Amino acid sequence: MELNNIKPADGAKKDKRRVGRGIGSGLGKTAGRGHKGQKSRAGGFHKVGFEGGQMPMHRRLPKRGFVSLTKADTARVRLADIAAIGADEIDLLVLKQAGVVGAGAKAARVYLSGEIGKAVKLRGIATTKGARAAIEAAGGSVGE
Repeated sequence: MELNNIKPADGAKKDKRRVGRGIGSGLGKTAGRGHKGQKSRAGGFHKVGFEGGQMPMHRRLPKRGFVSLTKADTARVRLADIAAIGADEIDLLVLKQAGVVGAGAKAARVYLSGEIGKAVKLRGIATTKGARAAIEAAGGSVGE
């Protein structure tokens, strides 16, 4: 094979469709646009998403998507951070004072990361199953 012998496969290249060039072409007269109507006119196309004057879908639907608006209000707390706090009873205020969660947090959730060796009592703080089991195994309790 040589560069001057290379050519496309048979049927790979088609001639451009020339519309409006007589009845013999099969696309004469109306040039495939049909008769009358907005889409038959020159420049007769509407913008993307236009629904004939009806409120379009992109304006009917809410814009916030499927992201939870309250997710940012819940702080994630490691079990090791709970163990590092010196208090026996821990609630959201204690976590804020210790600097474990931010001042804007409205809730907290403890997850299993690290170990806990002492008994602590959680009040008003959510936990994962693993964190709850570790706290109760250390002699502590979780009260919602």
